Amino acid sequence: QVQLVESGGGLVQAGGSLSLSCVASGMTWMINYMGWWRQAPGQRREMVAVQTSTGRFDYADSVKGRFTISNGNDKNTKYLQMNSMKPEDTAVYYCNARGYSDSFGSFDVWGQGTLVTVSS
Repeated sequence: QVQLVESGGGLVQAGGSLSLSCVASGMTWMINYMGWWRQAPGQRREMVAVQTSTGRFDYADSVKGRFTISNGNDKNTKYLQMNSMKPEDTAVYYCNARGYSDSFGSFDVWGQGTLVTVSS
């Protein structure tokens, strides 16, 4: 169906910036929702920034004004630019893609995750 490959992540100091990228391959024409989620140790996975099926960009309140999700040259690539980072942004960040087609049904695919650590 769809495969996701993430890159970026790493260690950054508080106040710094980091960028993540996610490239989708396979039956990408089925994707109608794609974005970024994160999971901190001992916490539930939460939405960070996504582009919905209507094309709207949604952000978690905790990252509004600091993080920006954008498209690459084609809609199969999503970037997450993270600025003014805080220690509480430390988490494993996952790319997520969802979609549906009459032929193949629905899918909900996750990338392998990339660790982002913000030091204080």
